Amino acid sequence: MSENGQKGKTIEISPNITVRELSQIIKASPIEIIKILMANGVMANINQQIDFDTAAVVAAELGYEVTLETQAPIKEEDKGEIPLWRRVIADENPDELIKRPPVVTILGHVDHGKTTLLDAIRHTNVAGGEVGGITQHIGAYQVEHNNRLITFLDTPGHAAFTAMRARGAQGADIVILVVAADDGVMPQTKEAAAHAKAAQVPIIVAMNKIDKQNADQSRVKQQLAEIGLVPDDWDGDTIVVPISAKKGEGIEDLLEAISLVSDNMDIRANPKGRVIGTVIEAEIARAKGVMASLLIQNGSLEVGDVVVAGNTCGKIKAMFDYLGKRVRKASPSFPVSVMGLNDIPQAGDLFQVVDSEKDARMMIDSLNQAKAESESDQKSVMSLEQLFDRFQAGDVRELRLVIKADVQGSLEPVVSSLKDLDKGDIAINILHAETGMISESDVMLASASKAIVIGFNVQADTAARRLADSEGVSIRIYDIIYRLIEDIEKALKGMLEPEEQEVVSGHAEIRAVFRISKVGNIAGCYVTDGVLHRNAKMRVIRSGNVIHEGWISSLKHLQEDVREVRQGFECGVAIKSFDGFIVGDKLECFSVEKVAVK
Repeated sequence: MSENGQKGKTIEISPNITVRELSQIIKASPIEIIKILMANGVMANINQQIDFDTAAVVAAELGYEVTLETQAPIKEEDKGEIPLWRRVIADENPDELIKRPPVVTILGHVDHGKTTLLDAIRHTNVAGGEVGGITQHIGAYQVEHNNRLITFLDTPGHAAFTAMRARGAQGADIVILVVAADDGVMPQTKEAAAHAKAAQVPIIVAMNKIDKQNADQSRVKQQLAEIGLVPDDWDGDTIVVPISAKKGEGIEDLLEAISLVSDNMDIRANPKGRVIGTVIEAEIARAKGVMASLLIQNGSLEVGDVVVAGNTCGKIKAMFDYLGKRVRKASPSFPVSVMGLNDIPQAGDLFQVVDSEKDARMMIDSLNQAKAESESDQKSVMSLEQLFDRFQAGDVRELRLVIKADVQGSLEPVVSSLKDLDKGDIAINILHAETGMISESDVMLASASKAIVIGFNVQADTAARRLADSEGVSIRIYDIIYRLIEDIEKALKGMLEPEEQEVVSGHAEIRAVFRISKVGNIAGCYVTDGVLHRNAKMRVIRSGNVIHEGWISSLKHLQEDVREVRQGFECGVAIKSFDGFIVGDKLECFSVEKVAVK
């Protein structure tokens, strides 16, 4: 029984709470709480989360009654993952929130003018001085428009943008999608738009190169409407600003559009609150050590603060703004470069301020432990097999898909059929649908959005498969449309059974072809990655197209029959019922295994 005389006092706690947070609420020592947990068979450190029932037992022993904290309902438009820093701001005292500058990033197709636009904005109006005054590149800068600041992330590219989302950051409030008026909407434009939509970030289209003779603004607007970005002058909700970044035309209009959108978003933060933000980039600088560029998203960062950023930590020794000027304090939406971290954090890592370096090390240990414990769970997050169970548990409200098909004639009926299924309790959200091979970008989008990648008559390239394995993303390949639709329908109904799936083990390149009498042609190969297995099947790929699949009938290394050949070694391969090898062909070794459906 607690001696603080608080018997019978009622407190509200969240469904999951750390030992430290619980100790602060009930004004007890963390050590006392840890002892009670140990007595009840629970081993936890000061930063570890415990569930509501466990916290209730601890609180009861200390003389408190607990109730579950009332959770604000999630609005329809807020479906999906909410970045931690946004949740931190949501928990702040509303009376202490003030407007902060919007954070903007620029995405688009290669050669459509992203870098030129960033340069035009920087040269036109850099807050606090001319562009010549910029002495230090920190991956972000600020401009002033109508006496208001706008922060630009100088790290364009939807791959970087989505990598930040995958780590829980989502640093941008607004996305500028650059589309060339002479070129129109290209595949990478569609990808960038899909990544921004999945992040639920408002999109402003900057229609660039309007000064070119072959510019066709009406055609571009039509293409934008076809990918769901209906221009505002077509009664849509996407602002389209015609610009010429090269000539500096329309830049003021674009800044005005950013201000308008940010006003509608009511972007706020608490400069006195909990300090949290995002790592923009980091490097080891000569004579300075680790230099990390940070974007503050809530609270105010000061020299002397102890920071935890991903798996790194340290006390801030010095801080510089984007002009290279020393500063002692930085408020929300301000980018700074800092010295003092003990290692290089990853771009997109969240950072936060803690009380001491000891707390920082404990937090990193806890994060590493939690990561190790959850790695197996992470691999099942996007499993079709568990979809219905997760829905019933209230963990998921929609099935998110990234779809790739061989041709437009295949893609359209697949998308149409899936949309017909979207009438049950679990919604189907098609984040991106495009023709072509499954790429790293597709897997990255799926990883950040907790989605499943569906391929129809296409394969995933090697880099995409490696990334999918490391990120726990499920890639499902089909060549029969009704089977694809049937699997999704069964998943929505909770009826999906384990099935046979192919597992790719390695790849090789044919460097010579040998003719052996009574056997036929043998492919002299070099194993480029993975392992070739004797009892597996082989796929022959020529110019990106699969020309044959069959069982391996012979696998030799230095004239000896072997069970397997690993990366970096040469071997001879014969495939049953096929001898049409050509130097330069690629081989893909795979097996068909009974696995749990994902």
